[in-house]
Formats: sequence, C-alpha cells, structure tokens
Amino acid sequence: MAVIRVQDAKTGDPVPYAHVCFESVNGGDQLHGLTNDDGEVNNMAKEKSVVAITFIGYETLFDTIMPGESKTLDFIPAIFNMNEVVVTAQYKPQRVDKSIYKVKVIGAKQIDDKAANNLSDLFSDELGIRINQDGALGSSMSIRGLSGENVKFLIDGIPVIGRLNGNIDLGQLNLSNVDHVEMIEGPMSVVYGSNALAGVVNIITKENKNTPVTATAETYLESVGTYNFSGSVAAKQKSHVFGLSGTRNFFSGYAEDGFRETPQALTWNPKRQYIVDGYYIYSIDNFKFKYSSQYFDELLENKGNVIAPHYARDSYFNTKRFNNSLDLSAQVGNERYFKLLAAYSIYERDKNTYFKNLHTLEKNLTDNDGDQDTTKFDAWNIRTEFNKSTTDSWYNYQFGLDLNLENGTGKKLDNEKQSIGDYAAYLSLKLDPVPTLTIQPGLRFIYNTKYNAPLVYSLNVKWNFMENTNIRASYSKGFRAPSLKELYLFFVDINHNVRGNPDLKAENSQNVVIALSYLNEHGKANFGMDIDLFYNNIKNIITIAQVEGDLYSYINIDNYASQGLQAELFYNLYPHFSWKIGFVETGRKNVLSDEDASIKKFYYSTDVNTSATYNFRKIKSSISVFYKYTGRLPQYYQTTDGYSEGYIDGYSTMDVTASKQLLKGNLKISGGVKNLFDVKELGISGSGSAVGSVHGGSGSSLVGYGRSYFIGLSWLFNKF
Repeated sequence: MAVIRVQDAKTGDPVPYAHVCFESVNGGDQLHGLTNDDGEVNNMAKEKSVVAITFIGYETLFDTIMPGESKTLDFIPAIFNMNEVVVTAQYKPQRVDKSIYKVKVIGAKQIDDKAANNLSDLFSDELGIRINQDGALGSSMSIRGLSGENVKFLIDGIPVIGRLNGNIDLGQLNLSNVDHVEMIEGPMSVVYGSNALAGVVNIITKENKNTPVTATAETYLESVGTYNFSGSVAAKQKSHVFGLSGTRNFFSGYAEDGFRETPQALTWNPKRQYIVDGYYIYSIDNFKFKYSSQYFDELLENKGNVIAPHYARDSYFNTKRFNNSLDLSAQVGNERYFKLLAAYSIYERDKNTYFKNLHTLEKNLTDNDGDQDTTKFDAWNIRTEFNKSTTDSWYNYQFGLDLNLENGTGKKLDNEKQSIGDYAAYLSLKLDPVPTLTIQPGLRFIYNTKYNAPLVYSLNVKWNFMENTNIRASYSKGFRAPSLKELYLFFVDINHNVRGNPDLKAENSQNVVIALSYLNEHGKANFGMDIDLFYNNIKNIITIAQVEGDLYSYINIDNYASQGLQAELFYNLYPHFSWKIGFVETGRKNVLSDEDASIKKFYYSTDVNTSATYNFRKIKSSISVFYKYTGRLPQYYQTTDGYSEGYIDGYSTMDVTASKQLLKGNLKISGGVKNLFDVKELGISGSGSAVGSVHGGSGSSLVGYGRSYFIGLSWLFNKF
C-alpha cells in the first residue's frame, strides 16, 4: 500500500506520531492518520487531496498527493528557523524575520521548559525586563527602564483592563491555555493607543486547527504550597471548531512566621484562582469568525496579625474578570484583508474585612471606613482595519479605527461613577523602494472625551543590507492617557486623603531604537546576534504628590529618560543543544527640579542572563538551566534637604528544569528547582520618599519565597 514518510528536514530522521490530515481538493470529509515509529502513514487519499501534517516543534506542512502515490515529505523544525508566524501589529500574519518590528516570540516549548504558570514566571529571566513583587498586589514589570503602566497587555488582540497602582498583575495572566506570547519593545501608540508607550505584550491562546477531538489534563505541584490543575477539550467538525478549558490554581501563602505573631508575618498572601475559557470558530476559504469568552476569579486573603487573646482582622480581596469578544477576518480581494475585533470586558474588585475569632472561627464584617469596598470597571473596544499587503507591490497600506469606552463605579471615584472615551483613526504606509529596504511611516488621530490627546506618529525602517544581516531603526512618539483613577480618585478616610486631578495632561514620549540582527545557518547549526540601542524621553509624567497638608493628588510634574545597550548571542545545534547569553545596560534619569542638577545625569544598572537546553532525543528527555543577574538599581529619595541617592540591591536567580515524554509523547513528566540561590528579599538603601512615590525609601524589596521544588504532569489525548 502507498505510504507517506515524514522525516526531519535537518536530520533525515523519521518523525513518529505526527498528525496527518487528508482533504480532497474538491472538499468533503477529512481523513486522519498518525505516523508510526518509522514516520510512515498509509496514503488514505481517494482522489487528489491536500495533506496537512502537524506536530509540536515543527512548522505545519501542506502538500498535494494523488491516490496510490508514495511520497517522502520534509518536516521543517520550527525551533531551528526564525520562521514563527506573528500577528501583533502586522498587516497580515507573517514570519517574524519579515516583520518591520522586532517581535520577540516566546513559544509553547519555551513556556514548558521554564515551567511557567503565568506571565510573571515567564518574564522573570527575560533580558530587559525587571519583575517587581508585592505579596498583596501581585507582580508587575518594567521594560528598558519604563514602568508597567506604559505596557499594553492584550489577549488575542483584546486589551486587558483592571490595573492596580497603574499595573496589570502578571500573576493573573495564566498560561495554561496559551500557545505563545508576542512582545514588541518600544512605543506602539500609533497602532494600539494609550498605555503602549513602552511596548505591547500580546498573549495568543491555543486553537485546535486539525484534530477531530483533542483533550488535555495538567497538574503542577510546588513545595512552597502551590497546587494547580487544568484541563481542556476541543473538537473540529468540518468548518466548525469548539474549545473549552478550565484551571484551578491554589497557593497556600508563605511566611517566615507561620503563627502570625510578628508584624507583616505573612509575606506572601494565600490565593486561589478559577479560570474558564471557551471559544467557537467557523472558517471557510478566506473567511474566519471566532467568538471567545474568558472568566477569571481570584480570592486573595490578607490575614492580619493576632490580637490578644485570640482575634485577628482579616481582609479578603476578590477580583473578577469577564471578557467576551468577536473576531472576524476575511480576505476581500487580491491580498486585501479586513479584520474586525469587538469586545466587552468587565473588571470587579471587592474588599471585605472581618474581625475573626481564631478559636470559634466566627467572623463579622467590620464597620471602619475603607474596610469594605467594591470597584468596578467595564470597557467596550471595537477595532476594525483594512490592509493591502501585496507581495509583489512596492507599496502597501493599513488604516483602521480603534474605539474605546471605559466606565468606572465605586466609592473611591469622585461622584462614585465616571467614564472616559477614546476614539482614534490610524494609518500607515509600507514602502519598498528596493527589495532590501522597507520604510513604514504611521499616524494616529485621537479624540478623547476628557483631555486633549496628542497627534501620534512613527517611522520604522528595515534594511537587509547583507544576506544574513539586517538593521531596524525607528523613531516613535508615544503617549499614556490619564486613567480614570488618576483623574477622579476620591479616597478619604481617617488614614488617607488622596484625590484625582481632572486637569491632568497625557504623558508624551519620544523613542529611538536602532537594532542590528545577524543570523547564520550552516547545516544543523545556527548562530545569531542581536544588538539594540534605545533611548526614551517622557514628558508630563503623572505622579502622586503631597500638594497641601495631608492632601495627596496626581500631578504632571517630572520628566524622565532612559537609554541603554542590549546585546544577545545565541547558538543552536539541532536537535540537541541550544544556548544564549545576553546583557543590557540601562541608564535612568529622573528630573523633578530645574534647580537640582545632581539628579539630571543618567545612573546605570546592568542585567545579565543566560540559558541552555539539552535534548536527549533518543530517550525523549530534556534539561534546561536559566540564570539571570539583576543589577543594583540606583534611585533618588526626596528629603527635607533636597535629594539623596539610594539603591536596591542586585541579585542572582537560577532555575533548573527537566522533562521526560512517555506513551508516544502523550504523557509528559517535568520537575526541577526554582530560585536555586534561595533569594527572598533585597535591601533598599536611602531615606525619605522615593521619587514619584509617597512611601518611605528604606527597608526591603521582595523577590520570591526562596528555593522551591516542583513536579508537573501533562497528558494529551487525540482522537483521529
């Protein structure tokens, strides 16, 4: 009988257990098969058919085949080439190396190798990113010296709402149903508007593309008290795809003093999360419709210290997110593309404080100001765009509308209800005057219901001046709009008097990036290098300040700049070994006073990371090591005599993970150690209030809960 042999394009080795789908060129039912240990599957085609072959770690392969024909097909490994397809800020899905933007892609294999449960885990060892931890508020990030307030977070292109102190809690962005993560560093305000001044992170969720029925089950246990469970099921019937997944994450909390006798004994608060995702897809020819829904529920417990003889004041914070979206895309002509995204998102955070009897476990709500609170935000987002992306044309274009309306309610908002609308049109041209040069200017016109929005523009250039080398350069203007909290906060009780400022201006930035990329492939090996120079200058930064007596408010006061050099080297020897090393030198300058020249110079910090993975292909196992040194961070403190210099200590972290596949790759066991050097807290030197903060400057900063050990199990079931 005629057979199809699937082999690795680099090694010539057979690829067992690959999924093979046959579909007649005239349409009709699909036939499915699985390659055996020799990488072979029977040719099931009954007439001229398209064959699609998929397997983890390889690019999807399409070919045509006739009945009775035997054929050998080369399967290209995706982990070897720079051929990942990206969608963030693109005219149409395209290879990452073809994008005019420098897009960092963290794929499913890297997520597995890191044993990452959420975005905080995933970014913890990434170059140019600093993770800030808070036992109560969660984790936040900064990119190249710019805070997380200026990073736009998207899930399948839909903005994530619900920020605390301006930041999205990365621990609430779960990865159990994520295919890969795309990140662009630098202002993306022309395409994505406010909060994209420092960059954009787009989380791309999984979709079942070819398998009639697929199901997964996963569990993750960590010695610090983490117990995570997740499962998913998806089905495909002709042009229809359905998917449903659920996750329960639990963390029991961590404290040096488990008996709650010392102040702030419980450093890391207990929390549990429930997450449910569902989607439906209808696709035919060049048309695709997708409806998706996500529900998130987190309960965080802030357990107070013991009050003699046996009482405590415990607070509970319940965060809920409910997102619904429609995604429609179609090819409407000769390489013309139309896309529509429409979403409605709800964010709610409830605080309840109880006086608890630790003997009887009876608890009653307290009646103090600020002990009970509910804050709710909802947002409408409609985004539509039309793209011309013709391969053989010297010019292409994109234009679109981005309409956003956000409403907020709660006792901490002035008049307990506020709303803000942001309505924009954006346009960009992609010009290819010669085959090796691409130039892309862009504009964004904005109308905002609360403030005068600036005109935003950008210019991107990509020059492939050698076969294996290219340079990307960009000049961009970015902005961050004042949030509803910054405009209308009203938080007044016995301990606080903090109010918003409706006269705030938008933050404005200018950004310059020059990036050199080199990649050389030779046989089974490749070697690459990336060097980036970057500069950011931000005016009208919004900060909180003591304006009179005990009154604090948000004001536009200071200017801020960051600049630096980032370099990475990487080497891959397929299919066994991969290695990379990099460093970033970041300078920061914060100017609050025209009179104090001491804080007008740049102060630098250095971060270094390296990682290595070795695959034992014959026994289907791998081991990975991830190391990062996060350098000492200088900062300024405001005192009665002016400004003084302080710093946050530097530190090193290392994670070691290993995995083993069993049962034809359907069962995977992983384990390892995280935070090998047992880092928990960092010293902070300085006195007074940190620049841009109302908090004291001395003390310590959290890093983690120390060394921990984990084990994970994942099971995959496919029915063909």
